[in-house]
Amino acid sequence: MDGFAGKVAVVTGAGSGIGRALAVELARSAAKLAISDVDTEGLAQTEKLVKALGAEVRADRLDVTEREAFLVYADAVNEHFGRVNQIYNNAGIGHTGDVEVCHFKDIDRVMDVDFGGVLNGTKAFLPYLIASGDGHVINISSVFGLFACSGQAAYNAAKFAVRGFTEALRQEMLLAGHPVGVTTVHPGGIKTAIARNATAAEGLDAEELAKMFDRRVAHTSPERAAKIILGAVRKNKARVLVGPDAKVLDIVVRLTGSGYQRLFMPVLGRLIPAPHR
Repeated sequence: MDGFAGKVAVVTGAGSGIGRALAVELARSAAKLAISDVDTEGLAQTEKLVKALGAEVRADRLDVTEREAFLVYADAVNEHFGRVNQIYNNAGIGHTGDVEVCHFKDIDRVMDVDFGGVLNGTKAFLPYLIASGDGHVINISSVFGLFACSGQAAYNAAKFAVRGFTEALRQEMLLAGHPVGVTTVHPGGIKTAIARNATAAEGLDAEELAKMFDRRVAHTSPERAAKIILGAVRKNKARVLVGPDAKVLDIVVRLTGSGYQRLFMPVLGRLIPAPHR
């Protein structure tokens, strides 16, 4: 894939963060855009930004957990533009808390959005991507799809699932000879609103956790992340690590195997406060 000019790109979670940065960067590259989010105010701001860059854009409120709505949305986008070339399954949420104290509903919600949204988006658009003759699925996992972290079991479960699902999909597309590239994205700490919008188990201060994430973990801008992701899509890479922290952590996990779990615990203990009992 030499470029994005004239390509029809779908971006979920486009109301802020990486999703917005992807939409803006794609607009600069002369792509046509179908953007969505549950945050209609943020989505409207993104729409304004990409229109100012001259992009043809369709903006829709979409809850990625609503499967039937996603299927209808895919049909509508394809009808609107006449084809679909790319989908960036980016929408996601976070929740912090040990398995012992997390409610089922909180874990289910993370799985529904972070993995279910990827599943729904991929399945809904895959027939159109194949039909385009030049398709690409880009699924956003996380550095937490490479290693597990105490207090992040729900997020880890979802992001590991995204990784496995996407890696299997890439193999399937190659074996079937379909003209669809598949890329898994593993961002490290990105300066987005996901931590500020995340929920936390009882006894944890979600606001305190968000401040700590922004101060100690989030080192890469969404704009930089978008450029790295699009560079990987252009080269049809199977996997892309976003941010120096993601690259370092990936190396540590590869070198230590399961030993990373003991190695990381003292560090993560300082980053994630203990619950107030």
